[in-house]
Amino acid sequence: MQVIRHPLLSPAPGTQRELVSLHYGQPGGQKAYIQASLHADELPGMLVAHHLRRLLNALDDAGRISGEIILVPMANPIGLSQFVMHGHQGRFELTTGENFNRHYPDQIANVAQAVASDLGLDAAANVAVLRRALKSAVLSSPVETELQSQRRALLGLSCDADIVLDLHCDAQAVMHLYTETPCWPDCEPLARFLRSRVALLAQDSGDNPFDEACSQVWWKWDQHFNGQGLRFPIPQACLSVTVELRGAVDVTHELAAADAQHIVDFLHWRGLIAGDKPALPDAVGDARPLAGSMPIKAPVAGVLTFVREVGTEVQAGDVLAHVIDPVTAVVTELKSPVDGLFFARDFVRFASAGMRIAKVAGREALRTGKLLGA
Repeated sequence: MQVIRHPLLSPAPGTQRELVSLHYGQPGGQKAYIQASLHADELPGMLVAHHLRRLLNALDDAGRISGEIILVPMANPIGLSQFVMHGHQGRFELTTGENFNRHYPDQIANVAQAVASDLGLDAAANVAVLRRALKSAVLSSPVETELQSQRRALLGLSCDADIVLDLHCDAQAVMHLYTETPCWPDCEPLARFLRSRVALLAQDSGDNPFDEACSQVWWKWDQHFNGQGLRFPIPQACLSVTVELRGAVDVTHELAAADAQHIVDFLHWRGLIAGDKPALPDAVGDARPLAGSMPIKAPVAGVLTFVREVGTEVQAGDVLAHVIDPVTAVVTELKSPVDGLFFARDFVRFASAGMRIAKVAGREALRTGKLLGA
């Protein structure tokens, strides 16, 4: 295993942060990239990375890693250091207010222009050409701030990977995944290994989050070139997935060790680890449109108490929670707008008016526009 340090742009004299990446195996075969806690206050991923590191170290020592695996055990040193009055602020950068998991730079048009004369009828050769050009474009892109340099470093490590796993968590939730619709055929086995209850699918959900910055280049290049009748075969060469490791307080060795083993089993099944492949587990969930994931909002402020647990299949009209006005004693019922899986809820127990407090994954696409929350 090789440890590489990636200094970020210094935001002020006397300060310097860095990303640390762990490299296993050798380039040349399949490549997997795994990062933890891009939202730095979402800690289950860091503990999973701790257990992954142990497993990968043992596999590396045994000479069983047949591809290249990169692990970034803590993907957001900026957010990890942000505290306001003892409260961790790891989702948004305090300087700009920007979400650490949005606004990754788009190199699609630049790369398409640079490689147009080098593409042909060989799909594998096209993938290699596009990956080289994409990595070069990412690493040579100018940055002006520490946040931009962090985004560039993360994309530079991941943009040419076959598999990208971005480890997050929700507030209180079941295991679930986000990925782009063209990735679902390759993601379905991962969902089985991770025992995911639901995978939420979209094709360009808005604001260019990290996972989509890695995966959408492929289907957009396919549209760009083949939309002009050039007939260059360009496959969906990157499976990129946001893995939501349940809830924010699900930080236990038992869960993390199991999740790490399931990730290793998937990498083994995909061929990045030598030896007899593990059996593909039975599915415990399914895929549904991200546009069918319906936010439940509190129309009034008050004490929030839930009457349904996450993981429950609910019907439209089922009461999920109560908001209680402590002064007037008025109880407002919050109901599911659709039939679906009640898969996530907030851990805050005083709701402000208009606050999103839960999510139900329905089967029909009902929303449009930007589909991810802030």
